[in-house]
Amino acid sequence: MDEPLLEVCGLQKRFLSRGAEIRAVDGVSFSIGRGELFGLVGESGSGKSTVARCAAGLYRPDGGEIRLAGSFQMIFQDASGSLNPRMTAEELICEPLEILRRGGRAERRKKARELLGLVGLGEELAGCYPGDLSGGQQQRIAVARALAPDPDLLLADEPAASLDMSVRAQILNLFLRLRRERGMSVLLISHDLAAVRRVCGRIGVMKAGRLVELGETAEVCGHPRHPYTRALLEAASSPDFAFAGGRGSVEPGSGNAG
Repeated sequence: MDEPLLEVCGLQKRFLSRGAEIRAVDGVSFSIGRGELFGLVGESGSGKSTVARCAAGLYRPDGGEIRLAGSFQMIFQDASGSLNPRMTAEELICEPLEILRRGGRAERRKKARELLGLVGLGEELAGCYPGDLSGGQQQRIAVARALAPDPDLLLADEPAASLDMSVRAQILNLFLRLRRERGMSVLLISHDLAAVRRVCGRIGVMKAGRLVELGETAEVCGHPRHPYTRALLEAASSPDFAFAGGRGSVEPGSGNAG
């Protein structure tokens, strides 16, 4: 069996709030294989984003272990806070390549414009600053920037939450395409179980810092064991409610490596 790209083992993370200790993540364990789309779902405050930030090294775990056997990039929910307002879209996408000293200036600019097209934005936006763009456009710039260095793993924290239905589906379809064509892995953090179940081969369900359910998507959604998972499924009301038909449809297919 191939070595997992990401292993999270017994992860613990605590915070202090008004003198009281909060267990944001309590003993969470899972792994992600190469070329796998894995979804981590739960409501706000469940601890799922904290897991991603620990995996990215932004938080120091209080216990457990994280093992990563490759490169990664992170996509944050709030793109406006992660984009330098003094840099153009093209400069923002090129910056990771400059830091890694990959290619010459012309080569980096060419790749930036290709990535703009990949996320559904025109080349005419290359010279725009974040403040000139809509929230959805900023989010897609953040996705393009994360893809620039061709990471093995994308840590995507609610990457489509601020986008309209059709663009949301476009981003999720892009993740499927990256898995299929480049073998890229994605840890998709989302509160939207209906979206995650359409693109991820396996999912984990988090509640109050704990992983209450973990397994193949079809099994978890078809035969949920935990009451919280059943509640999330009922809240979604329809498996396709967020992407029902038309321009907003997500390509059917498994997020597994095959």
